[in-house]
Amino acid sequence: MGDLEVTTRSRPGRNDPCWCGSGQKYKKCHLDADARGEGGGPPPPHARPALRPGLVSPRRAVPAAIPRPDYAATGRPRAQGKDVKTAEELARLRRACQAAARVLRVTGEAVRVGITTDALDELAHAETIRLGGYPSPLNYRGYPKSLCTSVNEVICHGIPDNRPLEDGDIVNLDVTVFLDGMHGDCSATFLVGEVDPEGRRLVEAARECLAKGIAAVRPGRPISEIGKAIEAHASKHGYGVVRAYCGHGIGESFHTALQIPHHHDPSMKRLMEPGMTFTVEPMITEGSWEDAIWNDGWTAVTRDGKRSAQFEHTLAVTDRGAEILTVEG
Repeated sequence: MGDLEVTTRSRPGRNDPCWCGSGQKYKKCHLDADARGEGGGPPPPHARPALRPGLVSPRRAVPAAIPRPDYAATGRPRAQGKDVKTAEELARLRRACQAAARVLRVTGEAVRVGITTDALDELAHAETIRLGGYPSPLNYRGYPKSLCTSVNEVICHGIPDNRPLEDGDIVNLDVTVFLDGMHGDCSATFLVGEVDPEGRRLVEAARECLAKGIAAVRPGRPISEIGKAIEAHASKHGYGVVRAYCGHGIGESFHTALQIPHHHDPSMKRLMEPGMTFTVEPMITEGSWEDAIWNDGWTAVTRDGKRSAQFEHTLAVTDRGAEILTVEG
């Protein structure tokens, strides 16, 4: 394993960009918390420099023959969709999920030192089109790309740009495909080159947290059991669980009203039932679970600048537990 690049960062000036990568001035973001000793302070000397936004290329075109979701032109989703699916609807959802799993695998295989996240977006876009699908993130509430690429301290919704991936980075690729009238959603975190042992442990813990959440899926149990299992495993290893973003119902709609918290929320008392479909996608952090949003309105980063990792599957509740839908057929 190669040595990490050592970059020492001191506390910024009042009007400098905040160390957490939020895009805000330090005085408006972490100055007061740091002064109270509650902000976590800048990352330690062994940490990598904070991520900065790069240049975003124009939106990629989708052939006219590809069926589109209701928001493709306007950016505004309309239908909420139902949470429990019929057998015919589940069959169509499986096909969309299998396509998403393939796109994630193909794009993940291209992750390497030096490739830009924009190039990964181009690859995911092309593979989705080749399969006859529409890349669900594209223009969803105005999102400009076909893939979410979340590097290091980015929790989720990172916008692909011209930044090359660097040795030691970790990057989450979040893929959703609209096919046969259904959305299939999955993600995974990939290692770029030689990642330090702490980063590898974080990524493995995030993978384990997803497995714990899936294992908690049982008909008749409250949804809160999923987050309870995830949070218990993350806490045992000293990691945080992001609370601002959660899993969601999915199917005809990219997001239904159903929410799946990844921390223990006893108020989530709705019982799981056969045919219910949703994502489980815990975001696990090295430090605090608190987040901040860049000025682009999308990119969510950890407030303390420490890394975050995530894995995701779309699931269907069965009589015996969970069926993982986002696997290649």
